[in-house]
Amino acid sequence: MHDIGAEFRELHRPGGPFVLANAWDQGSAKMLEALGVKALATTSAGHAFTQGRVDGGTLTRDEALSHAQDLVSAVSVPVSGDFENGFGEAPDYVAETVRLAAEVGLAGCSIEDTALPDFNSYGFDLSVERIRAAASAARALNRDFVLVARADGVMLNSYDCDEAIRRIEAYQAVGADCVYVPGPPDIAALQRIIASVSVPVNVLIAGQFSTLTHRDCAEMGAARLSTGGSLARVAYGAAIGVAGEMLAGDFRGLGRAVAEDEINRLLTHKAGETDA
Repeated sequence: MHDIGAEFRELHRPGGPFVLANAWDQGSAKMLEALGVKALATTSAGHAFTQGRVDGGTLTRDEALSHAQDLVSAVSVPVSGDFENGFGEAPDYVAETVRLAAEVGLAGCSIEDTALPDFNSYGFDLSVERIRAAASAARALNRDFVLVARADGVMLNSYDCDEAIRRIEAYQAVGADCVYVPGPPDIAALQRIIASVSVPVNVLIAGQFSTLTHRDCAEMGAARLSTGGSLARVAYGAAIGVAGEMLAGDFRGLGRAVAEDEINRLLTHKAGETDA
């Protein structure tokens, strides 16, 4: 049988990063695949928005798993799950989240060290034990599975880059396949993060880092480039902008709508076609 996790792992090449586009529903997933992305991920933010909720601890594990399974069923490329903090604090609960993620067909998932919904960071020792348990669960599966360990405290202003590096080094030591520090303060800090470990590093292309090119990221040694909730926010932002103009009496923004035929073409694209 085809091992989707092994296919996903093969994409993670430091110095030759691939774009991991985060989709928020089946339609966006199908269109991104048709446009040529090699792998997709869910986005907790984008998923939450579709449910009329804010990001960060507002989705249940069952909801996230069901959503992920919907995306897996819509595409043929590997899909990774943005599974926040694993939906629970205890290491055993996080391990069960990994097992369930594999059961719905995901090629991997990410686990962060954020205590939700309070947006505090778990202590160092607990954070490491959670990743150790997740990695053990991933290795016990009957197929490959890429476990990404996130150190989110820099983004949350709960610890600095030195602590983030200490954490990802420890995550690597207990079995994480890839590490991720979203929101470093600058490019120099990002370079330090990438250089601190030998496992693949995910870079979030958002905010100030959206000015980076693929070549820039390759030269730093990044292995994958994810978009997080940015694509969803671009889509929502376009709708918000045009709706505001419309309510002010200006309907010209509706004329910028993508042709329905183009959307239909992407939605009916078949895997292996090259005309996208």
